Amino acid sequence: MKNILITGGAGFIGSNFVLEILENKLDYKVIVLDSLTYAGNLESLKSVENSPQFVFYKGDIGDKELVLKILKSESIEQIVHFAAESHVDRSIKNPGVFLQTNVMGTFNLLQCAKEFWKAEDYSQKRFLHVSTDEVYGSLGETGLFTEDSSYQPNSPYSASKASSDHIVRSYFHTYQFPVITTNCSNNYGPLQFPEKLIPLMIHNILEKKPLPIYGEGKNIRDWLYVRDHCRGILKVLEKGRLGETYNIGGHNEWKNIDIVNLLCSIMDKKLHRAEGESAKQITYVTDRLGHDMRYAIDASKIEKELGWTPDETFETGIEKTIQWYLDEKDWLKNVTSGDYQNYYQSMYGDKK
Repeated sequence: MKNILITGGAGFIGSNFVLEILENKLDYKVIVLDSLTYAGNLESLKSVENSPQFVFYKGDIGDKELVLKILKSESIEQIVHFAAESHVDRSIKNPGVFLQTNVMGTFNLLQCAKEFWKAEDYSQKRFLHVSTDEVYGSLGETGLFTEDSSYQPNSPYSASKASSDHIVRSYFHTYQFPVITTNCSNNYGPLQFPEKLIPLMIHNILEKKPLPIYGEGKNIRDWLYVRDHCRGILKVLEKGRLGETYNIGGHNEWKNIDIVNLLCSIMDKKLHRAEGESAKQITYVTDRLGHDMRYAIDASKIEKELGWTPDETFETGIEKTIQWYLDEKDWLKNVTSGDYQNYYQSMYGDKK
C-alpha cells in the first residue's frame, strides 16, 4: 500500500479524488492536507473519515515545518497537489492570495519533498501537479490546446498557475525530480462550492435567485465530469512518464448561456415547475475583466499513451450532478451559510 499525500483533499476535485481511491478500495493510504478555506469542507469526506486508509491534517501547504512533519511521519511516497486558490473572480479582486498559495505554496511543497526524498530513491516517488487549461490563454473559434501550446495566461489566477507549472517543470529538468503535470478543462460534478458556474446556477435556481451571466453568455468552455478527471489523474500517477504534461479534457464545448438554459430546463422538470419558469431568473451582469472567450483541450496524448477517455457525456454528467445537489441539500445549505450572501453580492451584484 502506497502512502499518498493529497493537498487540497477537502476541496472539490481533491475530495472527489480521495473518494475515488477509497470507495474503490485502491491500494493507497490517503493522507489529506487542507487548510479548510471557504471552499474546503470536511463534510465532503464524511463518508470515509473512519476508514483505516484515511488520515487528515489541517494546515497550509506553505508551512514548511508541517509539510516536512507529514512527509516524515507518514512516510509519503507520492504527492498529488490539488491545493490552490482557483476562482478567477477572486483573483481579480485579491491577486496576492493567489500568488502566495499557488506559487509559493507549490514551491514549498517541492522543496520539502526534495529534502525528504533522496535523489537516489526517486524511482518509486511521484509529485503530480494538477493545473488548468487556463494557463494557455484564450482560443479563437477553432483549434484546441495541446501540451505544446504556448502559455498566455490572462488572469491573476491563470498566471499564478502558469508560474507554478514552470516551477514544477524546472525541478524535473534541473534536479531530475519525479514530477508530472496535468492540465484539465473545466470540472463539474458533486461537492463543488457554489461559486463556479454550474453549482452556482443550481443553487440559485433552487433558491429562486438571479442567475448571473457575464456579458452575453457566449464564452465557451470544455467541460469535464470530475470523476472522469480523477480517473485520468490516477492513470497519469500510475503510468505517466516523468517530466511530461498530460492534458485532460471532456470533449464537451458549451456556451455559458446554453448551459444555464439546459440547467433551467432540467430543473424545471425535476422541481415540477412550469417550463421556462427558472429561465426567467437569468440576469446579465457586467462582463468579467479580461474574460477569455474559449477554452478547448486536445486530450489525444493521454488517450493514446495511457488509454484514458471520459466515461460521461455532458448530458449524463450534468444529470448526475443536478441529482446530487438535489439529494444533498443539507451539504449545500451548510456550505452557503455564514457570509455567503456577502460573497455572492461582491462577485455578482453588478447588473448590466
